[in-house]
Amino acid sequence: MSPAAPPSPSSVSAAVSAPRLLDWRARFGALALIWGFSFLFIKVGTEGFAPFQVTFGRLLFGTAVLAVAIVVKRDRLPRGARVWGHLTVAAFLLNALPFSLFAYAELTIPSTLAGICNATTPLWGMLLSLVALSEDRPTRVRAAGLGIGFIGVLTVLGAWQGFSGLDVTGTALALLASFSYAVGWIYVRRTLSGTGASNLSLAGSQVGLATLQLAVVTPLFTSVPESVEVVPLLAVIALGALGTGYAMLLQYGVVAEVGPTTAAMVTYFIPVIATAAGVALLDERLTWNTPVGALVVLAGAALTQTRSSRRTTLPAKTPATTAVNPATTTLTPETTAVKPETTAPTPATTAARPATAPVGAPAPTPVHAVASARAGALD
Repeated sequence: MSPAAPPSPSSVSAAVSAPRLLDWRARFGALALIWGFSFLFIKVGTEGFAPFQVTFGRLLFGTAVLAVAIVVKRDRLPRGARVWGHLTVAAFLLNALPFSLFAYAELTIPSTLAGICNATTPLWGMLLSLVALSEDRPTRVRAAGLGIGFIGVLTVLGAWQGFSGLDVTGTALALLASFSYAVGWIYVRRTLSGTGASNLSLAGSQVGLATLQLAVVTPLFTSVPESVEVVPLLAVIALGALGTGYAMLLQYGVVAEVGPTTAAMVTYFIPVIATAAGVALLDERLTWNTPVGALVVLAGAALTQTRSSRRTTLPAKTPATTAVNPATTTLTPETTAVKPETTAPTPATTAARPATAPVGAPAPTPVHAVASARAGALD
């Protein structure tokens, strides 16, 4: 699944200039694979653990990876009760709630359908942003994308067949998880921009708070497993350490090197990989309307991310001013989130606003929000 302050110019330039072991394209591909396989990991994990236990393990191992990164980089945790309060809400909307909903959903629906439902996050995000974010104005293209996207959802679900053979509850939970990413993205964009804390510390703190939330809830609704199977345990470890921890670090590097707009394209690979993994490794049945509907959903989601270009006439002797428009992305895992636009310092005056996400992940969910919502997956 993938909301905070934009990274400082010094941190961005340092991230870009630091030596990379892998080209950004390789890290981009790894990120898509990790988040795409998150839905398979959830499915396998629920075969040995209760959904809340899968979510708790996922968050625990994800927090461990991010904590190590924070210590290695000697980063500081966010300061201020107000910031921590907003992070607590963000942790619920972008991690604890959607991760749990996806885990419960995959008890009754295939991982392929869960991955496609996760791709609806940008559709929910645009719909909500028209109401909650005054700067997001509807255009004909974006409105058309919204309509096309939801037609794709109905195609995936086989609406003309009366949704026969479809588990309504499981599907509704997966769609609700994607909706939660969108709500969390808007909340983070309005409350956690300009905190002064780094994206890594905000992301680590958010995932850590979500872990504490699940630590309270899980014992109330589950009991200790009588036996622990190796394969489900490994799936939960991979889901957390890779999908919720390491994937965030990969995404930070990609965003810093090529910008959030290019990095956001990973969103469109996630349902494709989730579907391929579910069919190839879990023998999940695939009917024609599932891939066709998924393509329609992705086409609609892409249209909702378009921005109208504006031309500004500047006085001849006035120094140029660079304005960076937010790039909206999906979040996942599942998910969930929002990425800040990164710019290198120049003599020109630069105004940067955080880009929005899932991611899902999610994100989905500034950079840390996108990674948080997808942290599993902008799932």
